[in-house]
Amino acid sequence: MKTCLVTTDTYQNHDTGNGHPEKIDRVTAIIKNFKKLNNNNLVWKKPTKFDQSLLIKTHSSKYVNFVTKSFPEKGFSFLDGDTIISPGSKDATKDAVGSIITAINGIQNNEFKNAFCAVRPPGHHAEKDKAMGFCIYNNVAVGANYLIEKYKFNRVAIIDFDVHHGNGTQNIFYDNEKVLYISTHQYPYYPGSGTEKEKGKFNNIFNIPLEAGTSSQQYLNAYENVLKKIKKFQPEFILFSAGFDAHMNDPLAQLKLTSNDFYEITKRTLEVSKNFCNGKVVSILEGGYDLQALQESTERHVDALIEFN
Repeated sequence: MKTCLVTTDTYQNHDTGNGHPEKIDRVTAIIKNFKKLNNNNLVWKKPTKFDQSLLIKTHSSKYVNFVTKSFPEKGFSFLDGDTIISPGSKDATKDAVGSIITAINGIQNNEFKNAFCAVRPPGHHAEKDKAMGFCIYNNVAVGANYLIEKYKFNRVAIIDFDVHHGNGTQNIFYDNEKVLYISTHQYPYYPGSGTEKEKGKFNNIFNIPLEAGTSSQQYLNAYENVLKKIKKFQPEFILFSAGFDAHMNDPLAQLKLTSNDFYEITKRTLEVSKNFCNGKVVSILEGGYDLQALQESTERHVDALIEFN
């Protein structure tokens, strides 16, 4: 079976203004690279429409209504100091959520083995009732709740290797024993959360804070703890919050990973988890702000997904 690459057209309409790091070019660079590679093991899909009630299983109805009314008719609007929306953000935001739903359905219907969603805006900073850090809806959290509601999974793991802690995902699942949230991230750093003491109500939150300057080898050594936690939890489905801003060339952080490290992270996770989830993995783009590093790192990440088929 093949790997699916879920993309949208509407990401191009989510305009964040000149000089904003979470820009249209990020996804354009990724898609352009995969089109050039023309890998026969990839199947391309666009997100389908989904029931908007799914958003209210993750976010408060008050917040969803607030976001819906916030999209401007022209120009820009700020949901927080970093999170800018424009008229086209409305469809882009829905399609980003729709991409993870489409990917999950495709795997469950045996259309493909696993999937990577190359979409924006990202999601892992969005809390139950708050936009934050370029994120509007928490795409990966909606996906996890969908797996639990629609497909009756009891053990879903979210692995977040973005360089920033996914405070939103942690906030949403802090007291949900069906979801294991694991984050490796630079600390102390934005958004300020993510200490080892934050464990969740059911010991279902596992944070691995890393110092600025952490090297590839130091990171991969620390990642062994992620793999141990996965073995213990035995997830039936894995979701990756795939941020590539831990790359040494990324302008927004100070970890020192190489593009190939994202292959290693992905490959090791798939190998450890194959006995529990049979390779059921959906990955969705979070951060990553150096375009060349983003192209290389997403390519290597998807290489590992393809090899596992």
